[in-house]
Amino acid sequence: MESLASAPPFWLRDNCPCPACRDPRNGQKLFQITELPAELTVDSVHDAHTPDGAAALEVVWAPDGHRSVYAETWLQDHLLGTTAASGDGRIEDDKELWDAPGLAGRLPEADWDAYLTDPAVRATALESVLRLGFVLLRNVPVRDRQVLDVARTFGFVRETNYGELFEVRVEADPNNLAFTGARITPHTDNPYRDPVPTLQLLHCLTNAAQGGDSGLVDGFHAAALLRAEAPEAYEILTRVPVPFAFADEHTELRAHRPLIGADRDGRIREIRFNNRSIGAVRLPVDLLDAFYAAYRRFGKLLLRPELQLDFRLTPGDCLIFDNTRLLHARTAFAESGARHLQGAYADIDGLASTLAVLRRETM
Repeated sequence: MESLASAPPFWLRDNCPCPACRDPRNGQKLFQITELPAELTVDSVHDAHTPDGAAALEVVWAPDGHRSVYAETWLQDHLLGTTAASGDGRIEDDKELWDAPGLAGRLPEADWDAYLTDPAVRATALESVLRLGFVLLRNVPVRDRQVLDVARTFGFVRETNYGELFEVRVEADPNNLAFTGARITPHTDNPYRDPVPTLQLLHCLTNAAQGGDSGLVDGFHAAALLRAEAPEAYEILTRVPVPFAFADEHTELRAHRPLIGADRDGRIREIRFNNRSIGAVRLPVDLLDAFYAAYRRFGKLLLRPELQLDFRLTPGDCLIFDNTRLLHARTAFAESGARHLQGAYADIDGLASTLAVLRRETM
């Protein structure tokens, strides 16, 4: 393989799969990078086979004579750069961006019983969370704390100052507008937390109030539109850290992060947008004007009707969504009406792990 000659020696040797370099029981490395010879070079390359008979290349190293056998399929996938640069599936390139018309007739949803009993249904549902940002489970049992059981089908509950779960209903003395009947515009939850919970679940127990419909906005799609329409505004919102804060009698939380999180190549990775939690931005006056112009432009863009997917949760519906990508919203509702959701937080790495194991078991 011609390209093998151009591989950096330390990278290639660091990925040696032999049992002297990696524990065959768990695949973990048995050496430190500092233990490799300082003058490491490839001495020779030969055709070979892996223990299971797959075509491979054997590299003999100088000066220590170590031998490494690399499957040609592994080399093609890794050496030629065909895998995603991020490697974690979290950037915009790994997603299907959408607007409301684009999801017409294909809402990602699954029946609860099928989700529990059919690994293919569960895998499809979890894949929807990674690819589209959400899935709607139908006919989930309408009972107290059921949302925690839903979260545990794919990962672990992320406990916060709100507890294992939180009640989304009208409270007499609310510490958050979510616990009133007020209209809530598109936002992400807990931007004042570091790290922010990456998944949110909302399970509907009762929804008989006038109003209280739900909405979702693909924040990655909205940010991509901003980048195309106003690149200067996009650049400011990816660069300027915003102070987010939450405080009540028992809690005080703060985090400084940009409204749009991007990787070093400018690809969208995270959205933190919550007008209720933004503190006073401290910048030079000229930069403050530019920030607020960009902030307002993004805020208006997020309210475009075609970007928001509107629906009404009914008893037994449980929405699972990526809180670092999708913004959620609701219309105002009459506080005299019965509306009760239970929510919980979880993390997307647990969901991705469960999906990977499901795929491995069904291949």
